[in-house]
Amino acid sequence: MFNLKNLLNRVRISPNTYYLLQITQSTNLLKKMIRVENIKRQFGEQQVLKGINTVFEPGKTNLIIGRSGAGKTVLLKILVGLVAPTSGTVWYGDINFTQLTIKQRKAIRTEMGMLFQGSALFDSMSVEENVRFPLDMFTALTAKEKKAKVDATLERVGLSGANKKYPSEISGGMQKRVGIARAIVLNPKYLFCDEPNSGLDPTTSLLIDELIRDLTIENKMTTVINTHDMNSVMEIGDKINLLYFGELEWTGNRKEVMSSDNEVLRDFIFASPFLQRLRDAALKNGGEV
Repeated sequence: MFNLKNLLNRVRISPNTYYLLQITQSTNLLKKMIRVENIKRQFGEQQVLKGINTVFEPGKTNLIIGRSGAGKTVLLKILVGLVAPTSGTVWYGDINFTQLTIKQRKAIRTEMGMLFQGSALFDSMSVEENVRFPLDMFTALTAKEKKAKVDATLERVGLSGANKKYPSEISGGMQKRVGIARAIVLNPKYLFCDEPNSGLDPTTSLLIDELIRDLTIENKMTTVINTHDMNSVMEIGDKINLLYFGELEWTGNRKEVMSSDNEVLRDFIFASPFLQRLRDAALKNGGEV
């Protein structure tokens, strides 16, 4: 992974050049930032989102959490352009995504990866064909280049050698990994995950969380995760957005969850007596579980 300090130690770079490199790196990260401003969405008489303002940061796992009906899925669909906001704007870097035409949005959509709740694999396609699908749709690579790209991506998600298997022949956790591989095969700037741990056992869920977090850091992606999984919140919640009846109730990170005095957050995260005792013990231990 590119690191300015390591580069500075290996080659001679003047302080001014080093400063410019830092500025360039920061500018590139800002271009990957997603910003939502006063997003509202109304369906008939029901106002689902009531003026959401937040930022989804590059190189971090940005979580959207909240009770069923809080507006999480609607917000995620607005971010990727599947639903238009009633009012407000979504910015990708300095580009106002909500004002783009369908044709203009295509360029940004090719930089998006999407992991669906049920993996959404094509049953009639092999693992290799599923992962290759975005390459067939959006690139002019040769068959040999596509094969190399698919193999490298499957290796990265721990599925080397699974190319010829079909979704019905692999476990739910492996299907999620195939879904992740398909989502990142185009090296996206943005990764959107809708309930990535749905239907998985706790151990496999942790492995999927770790994989998504590691890929986010490695590729400096802006990752947005819609989740109900409290393990995800506490393990990979770099930035957490809690929605409550269509409003942004609380924003913070996984460390701040433990010490927050926000009642809505506390009632949602620590819903059971066991988790409440765990929180109390953590606070006595300086915030560490």
